[in-house]
Amino acid sequence: MTEIHYEPLSPEVNRDPYPFYEQMRREAPVHRIPSSGFYAVTRYADVMRVLKDPEIFSSSAMRLMMMSAMTGGIQNMPLDLDQIRSEREKVAEQLAFDPAMFLTAQSVISSDPPQHGKMRSIVNRGFTPRRISDLEPRVREIARVLIDGALGEPTGSFDLVRDYSIPLPVQVIAELLGVEPEKQGDFKRWSDTVVSAASGSGAGPQEMIATFGEFTAYFDAVIEQRRAEPKDDLISALIRAEQGDTLTSVEVIMFAVLLLVAGNETTTNLIGNGMQALLDHPDQLEKVRADPSLIPGFVEEALRYDSPVQVLFRQATEDVEVAGTKIPKGSIVLPIFASANRDDDQFPEASRFDITRNPQGHVAFGFGIHFCLGASLARLEARVAFEELLGRVARLERLEADAEYIDSFLLRGPKSLSLRFEAA
Repeated sequence: MTEIHYEPLSPEVNRDPYPFYEQMRREAPVHRIPSSGFYAVTRYADVMRVLKDPEIFSSSAMRLMMMSAMTGGIQNMPLDLDQIRSEREKVAEQLAFDPAMFLTAQSVISSDPPQHGKMRSIVNRGFTPRRISDLEPRVREIARVLIDGALGEPTGSFDLVRDYSIPLPVQVIAELLGVEPEKQGDFKRWSDTVVSAASGSGAGPQEMIATFGEFTAYFDAVIEQRRAEPKDDLISALIRAEQGDTLTSVEVIMFAVLLLVAGNETTTNLIGNGMQALLDHPDQLEKVRADPSLIPGFVEEALRYDSPVQVLFRQATEDVEVAGTKIPKGSIVLPIFASANRDDDQFPEASRFDITRNPQGHVAFGFGIHFCLGASLARLEARVAFEELLGRVARLERLEADAEYIDSFLLRGPKSLSLRFEAA
C-alpha cells in the first residue's frame, strides 16, 4: 500500500482530485486527513450511509464550517459559540451585526430533524415544480441575450465562464430573490468571498466578516422593504412564511446566503465542467450537437463525472465505525460526493464519460433529507444553457490547453474557459 497524500487545499488536488479519490477508494475508503483530522469518506455505499443517517452524521457541521471561515479557515473546526464571539469582539467596532448570530440561527442546510423538516417545508414554497417550470422562458431569454453578446461575429472567441456561465445563474437567482440589477455585481463578489473563505483557500476572516456585514445590511433593508410592500419574489415569499411560521429575519438571511452560493456557483461550475468534458471527448460533443434531445442525459452525466459540489461536511454525534475505521464522536466527516460518483462498484467504468449512460443514483445533489433544494433549477439552467449555445455554434475549441480551477475543494469548476468558435 502506498502512502496517501490527499490534502484538500493542495494545488495537486485542486488541479485534479480524481486520482486521489481513486487511491482512497482502493486503499483507505475512510481516510483521516493528517493536517485537519477530518475523515474523508470516498466509496459510494459509505457516502450514502453518511447521508442517510442524520442522527449520527449531523449537518450542524455545515454551520461550523461557515463560522470557521470567520476565524481562520476550516482547520479551526469544530468551533463553539465562545470562539466566534471572541473573534467578533476583535472587529466589533467595524460591524453592524454579530457574526455569532449565524452560529445559533437555523438553516435548511445545517439543521437536523425535526427542525430541518420545518425549515424545508417553508423554503420549498419558493421551489415548487410549477414555479421552476415557469422560469424556463426567462432563463432562455437571459441565455440568448448573453450568447448574442458573446458571439458578436461569425467567428471569434469568448470566455464561457465570464461571458455565460457566471452571469446566467447569477441573474436568475438575483431575480428570484428580488435583487436589483445594479447589485448583481456585488452578489457575485459576495458569493466568491464566501466560497473561498469557507474552503480555507482565499479570503481571510476579516474579509469574510466584512462580506457578511455587507450582505446582512443589504438584505435587512430588503426584508424591511418587502414587509412594507411585498413583491412577487422569493424574499417576499419567505417574509410571508416568517409571519405564519416564525421564520426569523436571520433565518431568511441564512437562506439567502445559501442561495448566494448554491444558487449560482454550482450552476456556473456545472456548465463549465460539462463543457470541459465535451471538449475532452469530441465524439460525445458531436453526439449531443447532432441530437439535442441528448442534452438532459448529458447534463446528468456531467453532474456525475465532474461534480460541481465535491464534498460537504458532517459531524459525528457518537463514536461510529465506517468501512472498518473508527470515527470518534465530534469528528468532522467529509462525504466526498465526487468520489462516490466515480465508484466503479456503482457506475461501471466510472472514469469514462458517456452521455448515453444512465447515471441514476448519482449524488451530485446529495441524497435524503438534504437533497439539493435547487436541483431542478440547476438542471433547467444547464439544459437551456447548452441547448442555446450548441444551437448557435458550428465549432468550438479551447484556446488554452490547461484550465485553472476555482480556489475551493468544496466546489469544482474552471475559473475561465476561453473558446474559439464558428457560428452556425
